[in-house]
Amino acid sequence: MSDLFASSPGLPRDTDGPVFRKPWEAQVFAMALALHERGLFTWVEWADALSRQIAAAQAAGDPDTGDTYYRHWLAALESLVAEKGASSTDELATYRHAWDHAADRTPHGQSIELRATDFG
Repeated sequence: MSDLFASSPGLPRDTDGPVFRKPWEAQVFAMALALHERGLFTWVEWADALSRQIAAAQAAGDPDTGDTYYRHWLAALESLVAEKGASSTDELATYRHAWDHAADRTPHGQSIELRATDFG
């Protein structure tokens, strides 16, 4: 895990480790760890993808206040997953839209569940 901290610029953390403001941030963090552990990418590849994403966001006007940090993680993770052929950008977009649809219909405080109709 120390390799992760060293190779992840700007990782929000305290003395106990990473800090997450919302559950999805912890989930994208866990997905990145799991995909690395399964050998989809190296930490060098991860650090490069994340650095590229952060640089592109800053060039597009991201104020770099830390609020968007895990959005950069998600974008970097999606790009690596597509680059490695584990999924396509179209498939990732399909699931992203389905998830947004499911979240919109789910009452606050309840678990979000994907249904076939979310893909329509």
